[in-house]
Formats: sequence, C-alpha cells, structure tokens
Amino acid sequence: MTDVRAAVMHGPGKVRIERFPMPEPGPGSVIMKMHVSGICGTDKHTYRGETAQYAGTEHQRTISYPLICGHENVGEVVATGGDVRDFEGRLLHPGDRIVPGANVSCGVCPPCMANLPYYLCEHLEDYGNSLNCSEPPYLFGGWAEYLYLLPRTPIFRVPENLPDRLAVLTEVMAVTHGVESALAVLGDLGLPRFGNSVAVLGVGPLGMCHLIKASLLGAALIVATDRFPTRLELAREFGADVVFDVERTNEEERAGRVREQTNGLGLDMVFDCTGVPASFVEALGLVRPGGVVVEAGAFVDLGPVSINPNADICTRNVSILGIGGERATAYLPSMRLLAANQDRFPFEKVVSHDFVLEDIDTALETSLRGEAMQVLVHP
Repeated sequence: MTDVRAAVMHGPGKVRIERFPMPEPGPGSVIMKMHVSGICGTDKHTYRGETAQYAGTEHQRTISYPLICGHENVGEVVATGGDVRDFEGRLLHPGDRIVPGANVSCGVCPPCMANLPYYLCEHLEDYGNSLNCSEPPYLFGGWAEYLYLLPRTPIFRVPENLPDRLAVLTEVMAVTHGVESALAVLGDLGLPRFGNSVAVLGVGPLGMCHLIKASLLGAALIVATDRFPTRLELAREFGADVVFDVERTNEEERAGRVREQTNGLGLDMVFDCTGVPASFVEALGLVRPGGVVVEAGAFVDLGPVSINPNADICTRNVSILGIGGERATAYLPSMRLLAANQDRFPFEKVVSHDFVLEDIDTALETSLRGEAMQVLVHP
C-alpha cells in the first residue's frame, strides 16, 4: 500500500477523507493497522470547536486543526522500528492485537519523575488531540487505516477472548480508576469500602463505565441521572436501582429522593460524568458528610460554577477528586475485567452504532444525538 485513507477534521463541523503516505516506523515506533476506533466525548467537543484542554496545567492548550481524531483504538501490529515491547515487557510482533495508550508522557519532567498521573506531564502528547496531521508521519489518530505509534507509547495486548467491540471500551474503562480512589478515601475515613451508595451523573459511555465499575466493586445502591430515557434504561440493566430523567425532575426532587433512599444521609460517592459544569454543584448537594465527589467529565473548559467552600465542602468534610484521564496501569485490568464479566453484563449494548470511515460525518452527528452511546468507526 502506498497511501492511507484517513478522516481529517479541518475545523468545527468540517471533516473529509484524505490520503497520506504510508510511513516507515522509526526506532522504537510501531505501525498499527486499525480495526476499530471509538468517538470519545473529547472528539465531540473538538467537532463543535470546544478545543480548550488541560486548563490550569503546564500544558494548557487549544487544539489545532487539521486533525485525525480517535484515541480509543484497537488494532494489530504490522511493523516495528526495531525491538519494541508491550507494557508487560514482551516483544511485539506483526499480527499481535493491541490497544495503545491514548497519551505519550515525557518520563523526565517533575510530575513524571514523581509518578503522578500522565496528564500532569509538562510535555504531554495525545493521539487524536495534540498530535495533529500537519507534519509527517501524519497518522496520529485512529480514524485512519493505519496509526503511527511513537516511542514511549504504552501498548497493551488484547486478551484472546475479548472481541474488538469490547476492547474498544478499554480506554474509557481505564478512566474509572476514580472509583477505586474514592473507595480508598472512604476507607481512610473509617467508612466501608463495599456496600456503598453511589450516584453517577450522566450515563453516556464514560458514566456507564463508572456505573459498571461501581456495581462490580460491590455498590449496594446506585443512582443514575441523564437527559435521555434510553440511557437510563440501559443503566438499569447494569445495576442502577434509582434513575432520574433530569428533563422531568429538578435538583430538589432528586436530592429529596436520595435522602429518602439513604436515611437522610446522602450518598457515599458521587461521580460527575456529564461534562456540564453545573452538575458538579448538584454532586456536592447529593453527597453525604464525609463522602467523596469525583469529577471525571469536565475535561474541556466550559466555564466555572459557584460553590460555597465552607458549607459545600469544609464543614461537611467532603473530599473531591479530579480525574483528568486514565492511568496506564488501568488498561490491562480493564480489559481483564471486561473479558471476565462479558457473560454477566451486556457490555455490547454500550456500543450503539457502527460506521465505516466514509460515513464519518454521519458517525459524528449520530454521536451528538441522545440515543447514541459508544459510536464506533471501522477504518
């Protein structure tokens, strides 16, 4: 093959199929043949022109076009630049089915040396985001027939019994490490780490994966909120006990019902996955004294909200965890969790739509509609 087809985003709402030269892998790099790529909430923001990312960090930036999006990727190795190893230290060979990490950290800045989350790296690069297609080797996003993986990219082998359509959920599921972190905080406060009460605000793909993780880790009461009834119906299939359509209820009603379900206390953990800043305020109102709020959905800067640090946080001893992305150490456990429980939960229902590369416009428009969950692109 002499050229590679890719869907290129040139600006808000502007995407078209283009061709690029097939690159040779440089030292330590990998050429990956794409099987499937997911459309993430970040991609939707980019398509709408909401491009301010990592606000408040050393690498705060505005994403620049042209861009090949796609960082939730599954495929196979076709070539390597010398000996390249996976995350477990095994040599990679052509034909190995892999999920690559969505990000490349530098490994040498102070946050990296302190083993802090990758998204605090001062020189971070992201596939389908900061890595655009303005310079060779161009192919830095999954909405293409082939993907170029840079040296230092964490690469993970897909379990044989995990199909591509579930493996594509790996990156999203890896973001749910905030569930374990919240349980650890509760444990440090002397509260139990199982049998908890949980709310997930916004049960799109990210929120649904948080709900699934909470259910698998022993939550006793799960509350889910969303604007779309189809998502709430699916949340029930994954263990939600109480669901709220936010178009038909108000915050006061939802808070009152939660207090009824928790003997007036409030919820042990609340996960805000809406991407809507105002939901963070509601999360603070639903959590119990001594509980934990996890903000995992506000990756793109859509503006501030007003809270009272005294009444909302301090005097109620509420802990707040900001989760800016996945951890590399969560990829393999996430794939193993999906593989081990695929007979228990209908994970395939999290994937709602499939499109070929030529239909990328329709795929993106579909992903913005309420009935859609995880939308896949098959290059």
